[in-house]
Amino acid sequence: MRLGVLDVGSNTVHLLVVDAHPGARPLPAYSHKAELRLAELLDEDGAINDAGVERLEATIHEALQVAEDKGVEEVLPFATSAIRDATNGEAVLVRIAQETGVELRVLSGEDEARLTFLAARRWLGWSSGRLLVLDIGGGSLEIAYGLDEEPDAAVSLPLGAGRLTSSDLPGDPPGSDDVRALRRRVRAEIARVVSEFSRYGTPDHVVGTSKTFKQLARIAGAARSAEGLYVQRELTRKKLEEWVPRLAGMSADERAALPGVSEGRSRQLLAGALVAEAGMDLFGVETLDICPWALREGVILRRLDHLPPSTP
Repeated sequence: MRLGVLDVGSNTVHLLVVDAHPGARPLPAYSHKAELRLAELLDEDGAINDAGVERLEATIHEALQVAEDKGVEEVLPFATSAIRDATNGEAVLVRIAQETGVELRVLSGEDEARLTFLAARRWLGWSSGRLLVLDIGGGSLEIAYGLDEEPDAAVSLPLGAGRLTSSDLPGDPPGSDDVRALRRRVRAEIARVVSEFSRYGTPDHVVGTSKTFKQLARIAGAARSAEGLYVQRELTRKKLEEWVPRLAGMSADERAALPGVSEGRSRQLLAGALVAEAGMDLFGVETLDICPWALREGVILRRLDHLPPSTP
């Protein structure tokens, strides 16, 4: 069957169309993205402003039309921290349902961590052993650890690259005092949860998922996306530590000129790098693997798990 995953995130609204069957690997058929950066469209009270809601509504209408055009049988709509943390999140959900017919499922941070972990486990397989999965989104950082498909520990922290850029890194490039202050804040927040994971022992593999880690690996020398999903990509802490001060001294336009960095994400790459560096350092990680599957694939896999084997 052809499924569409509609992901309303902090940075983008992303419709991923896949051909999926129980017991088989989901095959991407089409991808449609619109950059909204909802995390940056908040008023002083933390509510998504009227312009943001209107843009979200229009974008969902557009995504639904694309899904229809591509022959999608079922759309799986969900939202993450941008809606979850907005003070008017419930009102936004009601309006979107009334105006578009889409009832967005708001995932908790722990849900995000667990579904991303599932995707990484299915991609890497059982032979990868104990996994530690780090996922830096626009609004939050998810961390999960485990040996099976359900992690033993899963947490979500408000350390998304877009959120931190908006709240803590004014200026282009930002001032050195702001960068140091954010570095301290990020490390303090991550340090509070390290013990929740360390009691389970040393992981066999550490995995980074989603756009921030992919871009950091690319500028550190990993293979281009054009070389395919199955090329092994990794990010070392040594390389990352070399890049953080360089990114801090660059403007957004200069970062956008780096290999693999999109213009829409260039401004928040520094915040993402600070979170990635802190996570790797505090968890004692020298090298992590980049996994091409993340939250959207986890949502698809969980849906397929609930389909009968005979479903065509």
